[in-house]
Amino acid sequence: MKNDRDDVPFSYQVKVGHISANPVEVHVEADTSELKALAETWNVVSVDDLRADLQIARWKRDGVRIKGRVQAKIVQSCVVTLEPVESAIDESFEQIFVPEGSKLARQAGNDAGEMLLDPDGPDLPETFVGDTIDAGEVVAEFAALAIDPYPRKEGIEFDGHIEDSGEDDKKPSAFAALKDWKKD
Repeated sequence: MKNDRDDVPFSYQVKVGHISANPVEVHVEADTSELKALAETWNVVSVDDLRADLQIARWKRDGVRIKGRVQAKIVQSCVVTLEPVESAIDESFEQIFVPEGSKLARQAGNDAGEMLLDPDGPDLPETFVGDTIDAGEVVAEFAALAIDPYPRKEGIEFDGHIEDSGEDDKKPSAFAALKDWKKD
């Protein structure tokens, strides 16, 4: 299902009102034009495949839980040789959505007004506006988070770099700027 927004390269709209407490299994796959748009968005050579198996269910009273597994095949440029490097992404994820203004989206704090964050705890629910959630955008986001920012071709090391110690640097003379000033 396509999205009307141009800034979302991969989209699968889910109507919140049609979601029940029993999880619905959904399989989504990007088509050729979506793969090309994802490659541009992610700044990679190409995205050859993007697919996800999702479970979409109601969460608490008016929230939505999307659990799934995203798989992708991408080609990036090696940071050392600039040769193409193929990478496979296989990530499991879970995201909870609640309507904007819901009490469930607020972060608990203490008496001093500080937020209490547990780095190993669950993420805060995302908020949505209206009656739809874009599950495709969630899939693309979790795939993008799994992309290696510094891909290297197998067996390639970055050995040719020599750090400059600064020993050969000469301090310029205060009169160096004036030496060519009067050449008439």
